[in-house]
Amino acid sequence: METTDILIPKKKTKIAKQSFPVTGMTCAACASSVESILTHTEGVSNASVNFASSSVLVEYDQALAPTDLQNALQAVGYDLIVDAEDPAEAQENLQRQHYQSIKQRTIWAAVLTLPVFILGMFYMDWIPGRWISMVLSVPILFWFGRSFYINAFKQARHGKASMDTLVALSTGIAFIFSVFNTLFPDFWHARGIHPHVYYEAATVIITFISLGKLLEERAKSNTSSAIKKLMGLQTKTLKVIQNGQEMEMPIASVQKGFTIVVRPGEKIPVDGEVSEGSSFVDESMITGEPVPVEKTKGDQVFAGTVNQKGSFQFVAKKVGGETLLSQIIKMVQEAQGSKAPVQKLVDKIAGVFVPIVMVIAITTFITWMLVGGDDAFTHALLTSVAVLVIACPCALGLATPTAIMVGIGKGAENNILIKDAESLELGHKTNAIVLDKTGTITKGKPTVTDWYWEDGNNYYKQVLLAIESQSEHPLAEAVVARLKEEGLQAEAVTGFQSITGMGAEAQSRDGEYFYIGNQRLLHSKGIIFSASLEKQSSEWRSQGKTVIFFANDTHVLALLAIADEIKESSAEAIKTLQSRGIEVYMLTGDNEQTAKAVADQVGIAHFQAEVMPSDKAAFVEDLQSQGKVVAMVGDGINDSHALAQADVSIAMGKGSDITMDVAKMTLITSDLQAIPKALQLSRKTVRGIKQNLFWAFIYNVIGIPIAAGALYFMNGFLLDPMIAGAAMAFSSVSVVANSLRLKAAKL
Repeated sequence: METTDILIPKKKTKIAKQSFPVTGMTCAACASSVESILTHTEGVSNASVNFASSSVLVEYDQALAPTDLQNALQAVGYDLIVDAEDPAEAQENLQRQHYQSIKQRTIWAAVLTLPVFILGMFYMDWIPGRWISMVLSVPILFWFGRSFYINAFKQARHGKASMDTLVALSTGIAFIFSVFNTLFPDFWHARGIHPHVYYEAATVIITFISLGKLLEERAKSNTSSAIKKLMGLQTKTLKVIQNGQEMEMPIASVQKGFTIVVRPGEKIPVDGEVSEGSSFVDESMITGEPVPVEKTKGDQVFAGTVNQKGSFQFVAKKVGGETLLSQIIKMVQEAQGSKAPVQKLVDKIAGVFVPIVMVIAITTFITWMLVGGDDAFTHALLTSVAVLVIACPCALGLATPTAIMVGIGKGAENNILIKDAESLELGHKTNAIVLDKTGTITKGKPTVTDWYWEDGNNYYKQVLLAIESQSEHPLAEAVVARLKEEGLQAEAVTGFQSITGMGAEAQSRDGEYFYIGNQRLLHSKGIIFSASLEKQSSEWRSQGKTVIFFANDTHVLALLAIADEIKESSAEAIKTLQSRGIEVYMLTGDNEQTAKAVADQVGIAHFQAEVMPSDKAAFVEDLQSQGKVVAMVGDGINDSHALAQADVSIAMGKGSDITMDVAKMTLITSDLQAIPKALQLSRKTVRGIKQNLFWAFIYNVIGIPIAAGALYFMNGFLLDPMIAGAAMAFSSVSVVANSLRLKAAKL
C-alpha cells in the first residue's frame, strides 16, 4: 500500500493519496454508496471505488486519520483495511474467508431449499407442508441470508439503497405474506380467495443470489491470477555471505550492499550487480527473450529471474519494493484497481437504478390494486416482488470490471503491463502511432563504429571522456565505452552543462571550452567545419549512423559515428500496424539522413528528425488536432512529455523509471510485436464490455415489464418471483462467463 504526497500550492494543504482494500461490498450500488460516503466525509477530496478489485483510492487531508475513513464506512456496513502490515495479504485472507463463508451458506441454503421447493411446487395444498416450509425458510432467510437484511437496514438508516435492498424487500415481503396466509388462512377464505404461500420463491431467490455471489467471488479470484503468478516469482529466503560465512536469511532481512550467492536453478531474490563468478540467466519474465543472458562481473541481475548455469555472487542494489519485480507487481495491482471511464458511467447508472426500480415496484403494486379485480392484492404483491427481484443490478456492476480485470491479466501474460484501465479502453481507437527511434525501433545499445580525429593527441580524448562520463545521454555510454577501450583516463573538467536536444559543454582546467553534440550545437556556437568533414559525416549518416561532433571554441576536433542496431521484430510489427490502417510515425533527435536510413529499413514513410523533447509533444498534439487518436511509444525521459500528451502511452520496459511512471502501458519485452497485441487486446476487451452490458441490461429490459404483469392482460401470464430470481442469477453468470472468454482469446 503506497502513499503519495501531493502539495496543493494555493491552500498549502498536504493531501494523502492512498489505496485501501474495502470489505462488505456486494454490488455496483454498494460501490457507489462507499464512494458517496467517503466523498462526503469531511477532509476527503476524492474517492474512487473499484468493485472488481474491492479497493478504493482516497485523496484526503493528512490531518484526517485512516481510521476516520474506516469509521465512516463501518457505520453503514462496510469496512476498510487500514492497520494491517500487508493490506493486500490481509484482504486476500478476508476474501478467502468470505468465499468459504458464502460457499457454506450457499450449500446449506440449497440443502434446505430443496424440500421447500418440492413442497411448494408439488404439494402446495398440503397443509402440514406449509408449516414445514415456514420452519425451514426461517434459517434460509434469516441466517444463511441474513447479510441481505443487515446490509439493507444499514443502508436504509443512511437513506441509501443497494441490491441488498431489493433482495431484502422482495424475499421479506414474500415470507411475511406467506406466514400470514399460513397462520390466518380463514382471512382469505372469508373473501372467497385461496391463500397461496411463496416460501419456495423467497428461499430459491436467496439460494440463487447466494450462488451468483459465489460465482462472482470465484471469477474475481480467477481474474487476479496474474498477480499471484507474479508474486510467485518472489523468493522467501536467500543465501548471503557475512564474515566470510554463507548463511540463509529471510528475504525481508536483506539490505542493500549484502553479498548474495545464487546457485544453478535458483531464482535471483533481489536486484543487484554481479561481483564474482558468471552464469547464464533466464530473463524472459522481464524481456520476453527466450535465450538466457550471460552475466559476468559488473552485469545487472533482477529479482524473479532464474539462474541457469554456474554460480555467482552479486551485491544487492535494490531490495523490497524497489526491485523491478516489485514495481511490476505494483503496476499490475494499480491497473486492476483503476477504473475505466465507461465504468464511472455504469456506477452512476447503478446508483440511480435501485431507487428507480423501487418506484416501478410501488407503481406496479398500486396499479394492480386499482385494476386487479378480485385478486388485486395477491397480484399486486407478487408482481411488485418479481420486479424487485429481477431488477437486481449485480450483472450491471460486474460488466466492466470483470472484462477489464481479465484483459489486464491477459496483457500481463503477453508481457503487456496495463497501468490504467482507460488506456485499455482507448487503445482500440488508435489510428496513429508515434514511435521513438532509439530504444524503441532500435535496440538502444549504440556503439561507436567509426571515428575521425583531427589531432591524435590523447589529451582531447581524455577531455571527451570526462565530459561524456558526466552525460546521461544514451549515446554517451557508447563513447565512454569506446574511449575506455583505449585505456584512457578522464581529464578533469568543470562547468559541465547538458544542452537539451543538442549535447553538452564543459571547460578544461585552463578555461578552454569544449562541446560535444549534434550539428545544431556547432551552428549555435558559430563553429564552422570543413567540406571534407561534412562529406565524411554525410557518408556515415547515409549508412544509418548517428554522427556527433566534438569541438572546442574554434574548430571541430573529432567526428564520431554511432550505430544502434534495429530490433529484429521492428519491421514486422510496423507492417502489422500499417495493415490495420494505423499510420506509423517515427520521431528522433537524430539528423535527417540517419532517421531516413532507419525509417527506410523498417518501412516507415512518415518521420521527423532532429526533434527536441518538447517538439515530440507538439507533434502528438498536432496529430490530435487532426482528429486522430494517438498512441506514443518511447523509452527515455525525453519522451515523457509526449507520452503524457498522447491518448495512449506505451513505455518500453527497459526505459527509465520516469517514463514507465508516465506511460499507461509498459511492454516488458523488447519485441515490438507487443504493440499490435496491446491494441488488439484493447479491441477485444471493449467488445467484451459491450457484450456484458448487453447481457446485464437485456434481462432487465425484457424482465421488468413482464414481472410487472405486462403480459397478463394478453395471455394471463404472470412471472413467478422464483423464476425472476433465477433469471437475475443467470444474468450475472452470463456476464462473468463472457468476461472469462477473453482469457482464451488469441492476440
